[in-house]
Amino acid sequence: MIRPQLTADGLAVRLPIAARTEQLLDDLAVAYIEDPDALGPLLAHHGENMRALDHAIYGHDVPEYERAMRAATADGSREALLAEAPVAGLDDLLDPDSAISLAGRITRLAAHIRHRTNPEPRP
Repeated sequence: MIRPQLTADGLAVRLPIAARTEQLLDDLAVAYIEDPDALGPLLAHHGENMRALDHAIYGHDVPEYERAMRAATADGSREALLAEAPVAGLDDLLDPDSAISLAGRITRLAAHIRHRTNPEPRP
């Protein structure tokens, strides 16, 4: 489960997810080694779709319908890639008690920040 914590300067709540990225890269590398002929072209195709989407998002002359089409294409190639290289356990699934506990921890940390940075004036 994600463990919320204060940043070093104490001004924000941090939800550390870097370890999840490392696991994703590890799983992708293993899947590539197991079947590079299938995964290599999927990665290249998805990369091309992401580059086209990036151009559509930041291009000033790209119509909205084209942005939507490129986003859908990128979603499709991402789904194909995930189907070929499944990543198990990437998302945390929280039961109600765990979700309430996590929300409580985040709220306590945020209240600590607010109390330190924006003290209410006393009458």
